[in-house]
Amino acid sequence: MAEAHQAVAFQFTVTPEGIDLHLSHEALRQVYLSGIHSWKKRFVRFKNGIMTGVYPGSPAGFSIVVGSYMAYNKFKQLDPSLGLFTKLGQHIPISRYMSTDSQKIVGGILVGTSLWVTIIMIMRTVLKSLLSWHGWMQERHGSLSWSSRIWMVRQCVFSGRKPMLYSFQNSLPRLPVPSIKDTCERYLESVRPLMDDQQFERMKGLTQDFEKNLGPRLQWYLKLKSWWASNYVSDWWEEYIYLRGRGPIMVNSNYYAMDFLYVFPTSIQAARAGNAIHSIMLYRRKLDRAQIKPLMLLHTIPMCSAQYERMFNTTRVPGVETGRVFSSASSTPTVLTIRKHSRLNIIIWLVLGVSICFPLSYRYQVQCLFETPWAKARESFFSRGKNKQSLDAVEKAAFFLTLDDTEQRYDTKNPVKSLDIYAKSLLHGKCYDRWFDKSLNMIVYKNGTMGLNAEHSWADAPIVGHLWEHVLSMDPKLGYTEDGHCVGKPHPNLPGPQRLQWTIPAECQEAIESSLTVARALADDVDCHIIPFTDFGKGLIKKCRTSPDAFIQIALQLAHYRDKGKFCLTYEASMTRMFREGRTETVRSCTIETCAFVRAMVGDETVKERLRLLKLAAEKHQNLYRLAMTGQGIDRHLFCLYVVSKYLGEDSPFLKEVLSEPWKLSTSQTPLQQVELFDLVRHPEYVSSGGGFGPVADDGYGVSYIILGENHINFHISSKRSSPETDSHRFGTNIRQAMLDILGLFELNNKAAK
Repeated sequence: MAEAHQAVAFQFTVTPEGIDLHLSHEALRQVYLSGIHSWKKRFVRFKNGIMTGVYPGSPAGFSIVVGSYMAYNKFKQLDPSLGLFTKLGQHIPISRYMSTDSQKIVGGILVGTSLWVTIIMIMRTVLKSLLSWHGWMQERHGSLSWSSRIWMVRQCVFSGRKPMLYSFQNSLPRLPVPSIKDTCERYLESVRPLMDDQQFERMKGLTQDFEKNLGPRLQWYLKLKSWWASNYVSDWWEEYIYLRGRGPIMVNSNYYAMDFLYVFPTSIQAARAGNAIHSIMLYRRKLDRAQIKPLMLLHTIPMCSAQYERMFNTTRVPGVETGRVFSSASSTPTVLTIRKHSRLNIIIWLVLGVSICFPLSYRYQVQCLFETPWAKARESFFSRGKNKQSLDAVEKAAFFLTLDDTEQRYDTKNPVKSLDIYAKSLLHGKCYDRWFDKSLNMIVYKNGTMGLNAEHSWADAPIVGHLWEHVLSMDPKLGYTEDGHCVGKPHPNLPGPQRLQWTIPAECQEAIESSLTVARALADDVDCHIIPFTDFGKGLIKKCRTSPDAFIQIALQLAHYRDKGKFCLTYEASMTRMFREGRTETVRSCTIETCAFVRAMVGDETVKERLRLLKLAAEKHQNLYRLAMTGQGIDRHLFCLYVVSKYLGEDSPFLKEVLSEPWKLSTSQTPLQQVELFDLVRHPEYVSSGGGFGPVADDGYGVSYIILGENHINFHISSKRSSPETDSHRFGTNIRQAMLDILGLFELNNKAAK
C-alpha cells in the first residue's frame, strides 16, 4: 500500500531560478518492481483459473486430443470439421476468406476442442457421482472391501493428475437435504437420555406435529435452495450464527492456537516474529498461486477448499444489525503491527510493503518498532481522511501482528499455571491489544513464544490449523544463529514501518472505556486449563480396537457425569467439506448407548459388561460421525428450517425449543492435517500444544483436544468462574481419570490402569 512507503518518487523544490526536480531511483525501482509483481500475479491467477476451469483435463490433454483427432482425419482423408464448414458456408461466406487447408485446420481444432470439452464434462460428472458415494466410510479401520477398493481405483482414474488447491471445486457434490422424518427421529433419539418420561412425551408430541404439518412446507423451500445454491447451509450459517451475533466476539467466537509445547527456538521477540512472518508470506504466495495441495481423505477423497480464499487481507466489519466479511484483493502483503498500547493510545504500524523477504529483513523491520521513540497520546483532532486511511490499512492488511510485552511459556516448575495464563493471553490478551475482527492475529511474546488468534466467521479451525502447521514446521528449517537472531541477510532497501494516525474524540473515548469494561469482565470470568496428557495416546487406544475420537468423547461424557452428576446436551464439531462449500455439522455425543456405559462405570457392573457397553457406545458415536460428515446430520437441517420459518413468519414451538437448547458441553478435535511435516518419533519435542476456545454456555464447558503422534493428547478446557457448577481444573482432573479408567478395562497398560 502507498502509505507503507516512505520513499517519494518525485521530490521538488521551488527556487528563484525555477523548479528543482529530483528523482529517487530507488523509489522508481520499487514502483517498477511492484508493477511487475502485480502483472505476474494477474497472469498466475489467469493461468490458475484456466487450470482449475478445465480440471480434470489439462492443456496437455487438449493438445493430445486435438492433435490425435487431426492426425486421424488426415490419415483417413476425412473432413475434420465433419461438414461443419460446408453447412456454414451456405449462410456465411467463409470460403471467400479461408483456403481449403485453413478450413480443415480450423474445423479440426473446433471439433477437437468440442471433443476435449465433452470428455472433461463426462469425467466431472462421473467424478461427482463417485464422490457422492460414501460406502467406504462404513468399512472397518485398516480393511477395505472389494467394492470400496474398486471405487477408489475409479476415483483415482477420474480425479486427474497433480490437482491444485481449487481443482475439485466444480466436481464436489452438493450438500444433500435430509428428510424431515429422519431428522425428527434422530432428534428424539438424541434428547431421550436428557429428559424424563413426561418431558420426552411432550417433546415427542411437538416433533410429530411439526413433521406432519409445518415441516414439509419448510422442507420444500430448503429443497429449492439446495438445487439453486452451491450449499443450502453455509451462507445462512455465516450470517445468522456469526455476523448477526451482537455479543463480543472476543472469547465468545474467536479461538486460539499455541506454539510448540517443549521447544523454545529463540528468546528474541523480533527474530521469532521475522521467521514466522516469512513462513506466513511463503504460505500466502502458495495460496495465491493455488499451489497448496488440496486436503484428501485417504489420499483419495478431496475436501472443499473454498474457505482458504479469505484467509488473508480479510476483516469482519461490524454493523448495527449485521456485520460483513470484507476481503481485499490488494496484492500488497502489508502487515499491521501493534507494540506500544494503552486504552486510548493505540499505536499501530504499517510494515512490510514488499512481497517475500528473508526472515532477517522482517526481523529488522520489527526491531525498528523497538527503537522508535513513542510520542504521548495525541489529544488534538485529525481529519476524517486520516482515520479512514488508517482503518483501510487495518482492514486490507494481510494479517495482524501483536508484539506482546508479556512473557508466556510452558514452565516445567509451574506447568499448570504457566499454560493456563498462556491460553488466556492468546484468547483475549489485555482486551485492547488485539484486532479481533481481523481474520488472523499472530501474537509474539517478549520471550519469543508465539501463538495465533483467529476470527471465526470466515473459516473454521482446520483452515487456520493448516497454516499454523506450516509456520511451526518451517521454524526449525529456517533456524536461528547461536545468539538467537534470524539467519541470512536483510533486504538492502526495505522501507521502514509507518505509524498510522487516529483521531479519538471525547465521545469515542467514553465508548472505548465502556466497551473495555465489558471486555475485561468477560475476560476475567474465563477459566482456562490446559492438560498435556502423556499417559497414553492413540497407539494404545487403537490396540483397544476403538476409534480414538470415540474413546475421547466417551471419556468426556464419563468425566462430565462425575463432575456434575448428570448428562447434558453435547456438541462435537464435524466437517462437511466433502461437499461444495461445506463447513461444519454437529455430532450429538451424549447418546443412549454412551449414557448406559457411563452408568455402568459409576455402578458395580462387571468389566465384561462395561466393555460390551463401551463397544456399543463407540459404534454409535462413529455412526453419528459418519452421518454428520455425509450430510445426514440433524442440527444444520433444523437450523435452516428455523431460518425459513422466520422468513415465512411462521411460529414453530418445536423449532423454537430445539434452537434454544444450550450446549452445556461443547467439544472439538483439532486435527493434525499435515502429518508428514512433523517427525514425532525422532523429534517428540516438536509437539504442538493445539488450540482452544471459550465456553459456549455460562454454566458449561468448552473442550478442544488434539491427538499428536502415538503418545500425546492435549486438552484445552474453558469455563466461567462465575458459574458455581463449573471448574476447569476439576473437570480436567475428571477427564484424566476417565481416560485412565476406560483404558484400564482392557488391561493393556498396567501402569496407566493403576
